[in-house]
Amino acid sequence: MNTEKKNSAEFIPEFKREFYLPRYWGVWLAAGAMAATAYVPARWRDPVLGQLGKLVGRFAKGARRRARINLLYCFPELSESKREAIIDRMFATAPQAMVMMAEVAVRGPAHVQKKLRWHGWETVEALQQQERNIIFLVPHGWGVDIPAMLISAKGQKIAAMMHNQKNPLVDYLWNSARLCTNGRVHARNDGIKPFVSSIRNGYWGYYLPDQDHGPEHSEFVDFFATYKATLPAIGRLMKVCKASVVPLFPVYNAAEGVLDVVIRPPMDDLLEADDVQIARRMNEEVEQLVSPNPEQYTWILKLLKTRKPGETEPYCRDDLFRD
Repeated sequence: MNTEKKNSAEFIPEFKREFYLPRYWGVWLAAGAMAATAYVPARWRDPVLGQLGKLVGRFAKGARRRARINLLYCFPELSESKREAIIDRMFATAPQAMVMMAEVAVRGPAHVQKKLRWHGWETVEALQQQERNIIFLVPHGWGVDIPAMLISAKGQKIAAMMHNQKNPLVDYLWNSARLCTNGRVHARNDGIKPFVSSIRNGYWGYYLPDQDHGPEHSEFVDFFATYKATLPAIGRLMKVCKASVVPLFPVYNAAEGVLDVVIRPPMDDLLEADDVQIARRMNEEVEQLVSPNPEQYTWILKLLKTRKPGETEPYCRDDLFRD
């Protein structure tokens, strides 16, 4: 991969000699296994990956506890057995979708394009004809990177924001895969301006709306059956970028080995909305996209970490799902 710095605000993965050290050998082994598995037909690999994911999910106690807490808060009307079933399906979906991402990186986008089904792409085509800038609003699904990679591979420049991974080699490999189709990523710790600049220069934006950024600039608004500290940044982004905001969500269909990409109508009602309305509309779109296929969502994240004054953070509650 060409690691020449193309833009001072663009994140370029950098290979380091320390990645050869023994402490990284486990990451290399896992990455090699994923790359090899990408050459196995989906109809053979997905049942095995699904069972492996469920097994890992039984031992990943911290991640499973976070998922249990999130689902309890968001879907209290469901029985415990139904919430556990969602978690099992979530852990099954995770490796299936991640191997499809590896498939894009090691076998090429053309090989995977035929495995995508776009639902609502005519919405994007209409905005293209109007020469509108576009920002996709994309909840954290397990296949979240794949649509961006394949849109980029078809010739449309696309830019995303990301958090760096804790493990430097994982960060290098993950972002190298993201950039294999000539997209662009911006690190969140560089601020929002580089992302805005890319969109103004013809890139389509790829914005993940459901991370918890703390209380300072967030609004406490409804999120499923609970509430969430939600950053209403998308309202300002659409104005400064003169862009249409288009909700999008990837759904990995293991029964057929394809990725269904669901696209909803543009959020044109945000133009005159205040921050509270914008934050709530963002969460409404997440609910609309996630509810039909909750197992596709990354419930292991600390989605509900920031609470109102006087309320205990759910993940710190000793009365919830302690072994």
